[in-house]
Amino acid sequence: MTFNKGMRIDTSTASSSGGGRGPGRGMAIGGGLGGLLIMVVALLLGIDPSSVVPQQGQVTNPGVEGPAFDLSQCKTGEDANRIVQCRVVATGNSVDQVWEQLMPGYTRPQIRLFSGWVDTACGSATSDVGPFYCPVDQTAYFDTGFFDVLVDQFGSSGGPLAQEYVIAHEFGHHVQNLQGVLGRAQRNPQGATGAGVRTELQADCYAGVWAHYAAITKQESTGVTFLEPLSDKDIADALSAASAVGDDRIQEAATGRVNPESWTHGSSEQRQKWFTVGYQTGNPAKCDTFATDNLG
Repeated sequence: MTFNKGMRIDTSTASSSGGGRGPGRGMAIGGGLGGLLIMVVALLLGIDPSSVVPQQGQVTNPGVEGPAFDLSQCKTGEDANRIVQCRVVATGNSVDQVWEQLMPGYTRPQIRLFSGWVDTACGSATSDVGPFYCPVDQTAYFDTGFFDVLVDQFGSSGGPLAQEYVIAHEFGHHVQNLQGVLGRAQRNPQGATGAGVRTELQADCYAGVWAHYAAITKQESTGVTFLEPLSDKDIADALSAASAVGDDRIQEAATGRVNPESWTHGSSEQRQKWFTVGYQTGNPAKCDTFATDNLG
């Protein structure tokens, strides 16, 4: 999916910080594509996040802190097409515009780009947890190195919409937070039909809702659409990313067996299904994963 060159990137809700990069780049099982990483679940359960997440001074071998990304490089859609960090911010702009039209009272989350580790209002986290959303500071956090992990270690086909799906998924958690339903994840948080899985699948569906409108939503400041029309390959890339981070696929790759009782995000098939529901309907009301007995 390609950004229109005439769109302008708004970096007012974005920030960037450097960070150490430790010896490992993998994604922790049970973290990743996000959503409710361990520290956020702990927070929702009333547990001190510092008891389950390493604090800044405790991060193992974080390495030498690098410079923050220079957001002044992100000006136009052309920058978003060639610089991955700019693509994250531009995608956030697009998702914001869609939800401002769909959801009365929508407010924009913050975006934080980081590398290695980052301090948040939910505690400190390393890149190993993958992209995530912290409801306390209403910020979506991204280490863009995750997109390489998604392809190299998890077998996603890659492509811009695969990356943009990840970003829209995290913004989906922000929508849930504004709706007051994000805390539902604390109820029966594990299991194939648990609240954790339902929360993540709803965020996948919300990512699909964004994709439905992405190429027809115009930027208010420029009057041009954010993105060019989606191709079949774009959708295939997004579905590939959704499949790559299914609990069943990750478990089988890591342990050689699948245990639905410990699922927190949903199977590959479920994640693809709910993204598709959102994409085909464009209706957030169709994303109520808490009201169905058929998650897929």
